[in-house]
Amino acid sequence: MKKRKKLNLQVKKDLQMWILSRMLVILALSISLALLILYFFSHREIGQSFYKAHLTIRHVSDLLLPVILTSGGLCLLAGLAFAIFFPQKIAGPIYRLEQDLKEVSRGNFQKVFRLRRTDRFQSLAEAANEALAKVRYEFRSLREGLNEAQEALKEGQTKRAQEILERLENQLQKLGFD
Repeated sequence: MKKRKKLNLQVKKDLQMWILSRMLVILALSISLALLILYFFSHREIGQSFYKAHLTIRHVSDLLLPVILTSGGLCLLAGLAFAIFFPQKIAGPIYRLEQDLKEVSRGNFQKVFRLRRTDRFQSLAEAANEALAKVRYEFRSLREGLNEAQEALKEGQTKRAQEILERLENQLQKLGFD
């Protein structure tokens, strides 16, 4: 068995780049937010309260701890918002395709897979539509052959009906039905 690569950016490159760009934007925004909070806090004017505080503040970390916790909390909230809303951009189209596939499995071979223009996985929907079009074509061809064989039998042309049935049998074998 061939071992798969852990990272392959050539597979569905546009989708991977879309996901990666969204994650990097969120990461950059949360880091920027944390740095802005630290910057504005560090540029506050030092007043008398600071000079008096030197007795109780032993380390710079004691002074910055509330700022670090605040910026960390805000970054956590931004990350949670991303974690809640971003997967919907992926899960929504997959769910719609799954529901359409279930409908096809129930026998609706006239189904057309449709996603919104802005949804990802358009190529998956197109591939499913192509596969379903091929199935419809093959069914139509088999149906026409069956009708032709039935007509030949009605007309008493058993040899012609047998040839048609052999052709249909070959067509089924090509499709993988033995």
